Amino acid sequence: MNSEKIHVYFVPGLAASTEIFRNIKLPTDKYVMHIIDWKIPNKAESMPNYAKRMAEAIKQDDAILIGVSFGGVVVQAMSEFVSLRHLVLISSVKSRNELPKRLRFVQRTGLYKLAPTSLIIRAKDLTRFAIGPRSKKRLQLYNEYLHVRDKDYLDWAIKNMVSYNRKEPLPGIIHLHGDKDMVFPKEYIKDAIFCPDGTHIMILNRSHWIVDQLDKIVANN
Repeated sequence: MNSEKIHVYFVPGLAASTEIFRNIKLPTDKYVMHIIDWKIPNKAESMPNYAKRMAEAIKQDDAILIGVSFGGVVVQAMSEFVSLRHLVLISSVKSRNELPKRLRFVQRTGLYKLAPTSLIIRAKDLTRFAIGPRSKKRLQLYNEYLHVRDKDYLDWAIKNMVSYNRKEPLPGIIHLHGDKDMVFPKEYIKDAIFCPDGTHIMILNRSHWIVDQLDKIVANN
C-alpha cells in the first residue's frame, strides 16, 4: 500500500533546479520521491521563517528530508518544524566549523555583499561565475542546472550560505560527502560517510552510490 511507503523529500543546491535529482532512482515499491522547489524569500526574511514556509511542503510525519549543498543548510532549519525519520545532508556542512577558510574569510569581511547577482541574472553563460575546477563537463553542468535567477533569492541565499553560523551539528544527522569535494573539502568535514572519488556534484554522477547509502540507512534504522 502507498501509505506504507517512505516519503523522501529533496531540496536542491543554491540556485539549482529540481533537475539535479534526475539521476536519483529510488525503488518505487519502497519510496515516494518529492522535490521541493525554491521559494522566493520575502524582503529581509529570516532563515527560520523561510524554512517554515519550505517545510509546509512536507505532508507526512516520519519522512526523510534530504538537502544538497546550500539545500543542506536549509533542511537543517526546516527540521525544526517537522517530524522526520531521517535528516540527510549531501555535499553540505553541519556547522560553521565545517566551512572552509575562504568562506570564513568572506563571512568576516562581508565580501559576499559584492556578489554580482545582477550580472548572474542577465548572463546567458553561467560558467563565468563557476567556482572550482573549470573542466568542460563541469562548466556545462553550471548552465544546465542553475536556473533560479531571481535577484532577491540569490542575494538572500548567498548571504545565508556564507553567514551560516550553527555552532553544533544537529543530533542524529546523516551526512553523505564526496572525498574529492572542493567546495566543502573533506579536511573540514567530520562524522560523514564519504563517497570515494565523489565531488561536489556527486548528486549527478554518483547517484547509484547515494541511493545505496539511503537504502542502508533505512534498513539499519
